[in-house]
Amino acid sequence: MKGSIRTGVSFGLTSGIITTLGIMVGLDAGTGLRLAVIGGILTVAIADAFSDALGIHISEESSRRNGHKEVWEATFATFFTKLIVALSFLIPIFLFELSTAIKVNLAWGLFLIVTFNYFLAKMRKEKPLMIISEHVLIAVAVVVITFFLGKFIAIYFG
Repeated sequence: MKGSIRTGVSFGLTSGIITTLGIMVGLDAGTGLRLAVIGGILTVAIADAFSDALGIHISEESSRRNGHKEVWEATFATFFTKLIVALSFLIPIFLFELSTAIKVNLAWGLFLIVTFNYFLAKMRKEKPLMIISEHVLIAVAVVVITFFLGKFIAIYFG
């Protein structure tokens, strides 16, 4: 896979998982409403995918490592990867009760992080356990923080 596409896929996948899990868990903890969670996921899938793609675009342009074509490859790879990953979290929301769907999505997100980071470690010829542990820890921290943030918002602003 070309470096520019790998950059976009890596960023889009990671951001899609972490951001969507955070929004989903926070909205569920704060509202318990399926509609709010669906709205949050769709917002991440559209607005945040565009935002991240523009961020990668500007970052790649400012680095001057890549030519015009590679900048756009990274931009589109980021957008479409984040869009698809974020939208994948809607499937359990439509299939299960919300509390079950949240658990399924947590498992799905962690599975994606572990799998992607395993291949990343192998590609870099590094020990997978260290990379996987680091990135899973960050994902879990985001989920825990957004859960308590959602609870806080529900108590103090609800």
